[in-house]
Amino acid sequence: MPGNVLPIADEREGLVNYLAHQRYVLRLTAYGLTDEQARATPTESTLSVGGLIKHVAHTEDGWMDTVLQQPQAMDPEQYMANFRLGDDETLADVLAFYDKVAARTESVVAGFADLGAEVPIPKGVPWFPDEGSWSVRWVLLHLIQETARHAGHADIVREHVDGATAYPLMAAAEGWPESPWMKPWRPAAQPG
Repeated sequence: MPGNVLPIADEREGLVNYLAHQRYVLRLTAYGLTDEQARATPTESTLSVGGLIKHVAHTEDGWMDTVLQQPQAMDPEQYMANFRLGDDETLADVLAFYDKVAARTESVVAGFADLGAEVPIPKGVPWFPDEGSWSVRWVLLHLIQETARHAGHADIVREHVDGATAYPLMAAAEGWPESPWMKPWRPAAQPG
């Protein structure tokens, strides 16, 4: 996938493709990490690359439940647990779950002819308004915002794990040739 979203034909394609691109750059922060590195919390916060990906995947899945008006249990302990890659979880498992969530989102959105379709606001969530409704369009924009916010967090965490940054990771993942201004990321040599 290129560093930017390709030209788009319409609003729906734009929203879906921008969300897919933000998912991609978030996933890139995990490129080449071990499970242990994906669990690492090298900054003052408790955030890890694996935990951020897990959180964003569960959040997106929850929003699709909201769009489909499916009941959801609001469990604060589970919400906080979704920010951590547990000892019994692997990065590969979380990335596979994120792929399933992405496919579900694309399927759910494809099922709405009108992106203006109302999405009732769930009650009892302290950061949601008390009244009104959103639209499928609003949910997609919110998911783009949420994913981009956490991709930025993951960029910072990843840089603290091993010094890797976004474009060198993308260059490595996509097999870009080395150039005078871009050197693809390579893992540090392991002590022997």
